[in-house]
Amino acid sequence: MKRVKPKKHLGQHFLVDLDIARRIADTVDACPDLPVLEIGPGMGVLTQYLIQKPRPFKAVEIDRESVAYLRKMDEESWMRDEGAWLIEGDFLRMDLTEVFDRQPFVLTGNYPYDISSQIFFKMLDNRDLIPCCTGMIQREVALRMAAKPGNKQYGILSVLMQAWYDVEYLFTVEPDVFNPPPKVQSAVIRLTRNKVTDLGCDERLFRRVVKTVFNQRRKMLRVSLRQILPQESILQTPPSLNPSPSERLGENSGLLGSLRPEQLTIAQFVDLTNWVASELKDSTDEHGK
Repeated sequence: MKRVKPKKHLGQHFLVDLDIARRIADTVDACPDLPVLEIGPGMGVLTQYLIQKPRPFKAVEIDRESVAYLRKMDEESWMRDEGAWLIEGDFLRMDLTEVFDRQPFVLTGNYPYDISSQIFFKMLDNRDLIPCCTGMIQREVALRMAAKPGNKQYGILSVLMQAWYDVEYLFTVEPDVFNPPPKVQSAVIRLTRNKVTDLGCDERLFRRVVKTVFNQRRKMLRVSLRQILPQESILQTPPSLNPSPSERLGENSGLLGSLRPEQLTIAQFVDLTNWVASELKDSTDEHGK
């Protein structure tokens, strides 16, 4: 059967190492019993192991050539649900509540590098449906997702993902196991929903604060926060960030103006968001008088 030609505009790098494929497939076993949705099965190297697992399985593929290849492969060897497991479409446009009839599921795949962040942000928006996510992404992105405060990799993706998920960096994958080989290393990760059900702040403002300060990560917070706060607010210290041995800031304590975003934990970003919300409200009330 004619093989699918990798398409650059879709960011396709087909995995050809069966041992790596089997190891990735086995990462979903940490979340037993749940259905599995694979993104971008390509020629089914990962699919062939996922589809054997005794649980509901579906895959979504946007490439028509890959869809035709997988349907032919299904007729010849897999024969599961008469091909009903294969969805032709764009994951980023899907209503995820319809995939398994509102049932929670595991998300996995060899994710296209150019849209991996978009995939994870969609997962965040559907976090109640996706208690577990595994798969392969660019190593640099994986390191950012798993980074802790004080690490140069710590940034927007770290905070937004770790606010809702425990992130595990499982193993590194070299370029030579792909066709065509990417110019960077890859990594396999697993994300498991933590116990947080409410951040304790306005989630939309939380995202805005995190993105705003990390977009100017080398600048002190009093500079980057000028985009959000009135001028009179940025020289003050939020009460919950006051330098004190009992406060969460610990060794990195200091005035708000002298801090940089990579110094703050997720809990401190929540505190910061609540302080920003209070300052915005006070400013609105003042100007409304």
